[in-house]
Amino acid sequence: MQDKRKQWSRDESIAVFNLYCRTCFGRMHKTNPDVIDMATKIGRTPSAVAMKMVNFASLDPFHRGRNVKGLQHSSKRDEQVWQEFHDDWEGLAFESQQSLARLLGKEDRDHELDIALLEPDIPTEARRVTRVRLVQSFFRDAVLSSYNYSCTVCHIQLCSMLNASHIVPWSIDEKRRADPSNGLSLCAFHDRAFDRGLITIDEDLRVVLSATARVKDAPKLHRVGLLEVEGQAISMPDKFSPDQSALSYHREKVFLH
Repeated sequence: MQDKRKQWSRDESIAVFNLYCRTCFGRMHKTNPDVIDMATKIGRTPSAVAMKMVNFASLDPFHRGRNVKGLQHSSKRDEQVWQEFHDDWEGLAFESQQSLARLLGKEDRDHELDIALLEPDIPTEARRVTRVRLVQSFFRDAVLSSYNYSCTVCHIQLCSMLNASHIVPWSIDEKRRADPSNGLSLCAFHDRAFDRGLITIDEDLRVVLSATARVKDAPKLHRVGLLEVEGQAISMPDKFSPDQSALSYHREKVFLH
């Protein structure tokens, strides 16, 4: 029988935060199959897991502005987890993936949890590669779910066409590699344009087009995909709004003026 009064362990808390990061805001409820599965594996009720996710949402500045509230008696514990992630996204992304592996078990392959990584005799290079893969997987899930699996520029909703694009590139800042606020959900076309500096996002969260991309007699894809989106406001995510300092870096260091 589930003990509703038992304290949340660290593994449970960071695993549920991981689930929060990977779940669209509108699906943070007790009937979501992922919530039910998590609850079953950790011996909690789906309502308890869903409420834990709402507690985390209540700490997001975006949702605070919308007056989303969690449970007051849980806010201190959840705030500690929230702060740990924000202080070390890469480290906690990896740790939370390991927590999922421990709690959900070896048979769970949906989130590419590599149990072998937990074994002490795995070679260093294999550990490094797997760590990178798990962090990248966390980042992709967190970013795409924040934008409801839609391109923030053109709104295409074909998941196989979407990328979780780093605003400050992966190679530049290790601390921001797993930070969802350093990400944008972009289709393959706009991901490439953003990565190559043909477009950027201004302080008002509107698309800016590089002079390099302004050509006469452009073919249709060029017109629709670049020329016609200039000045357009991007679609905002439901959590982890794009960080202004990261966007400033992109405008200054990546964008082709």
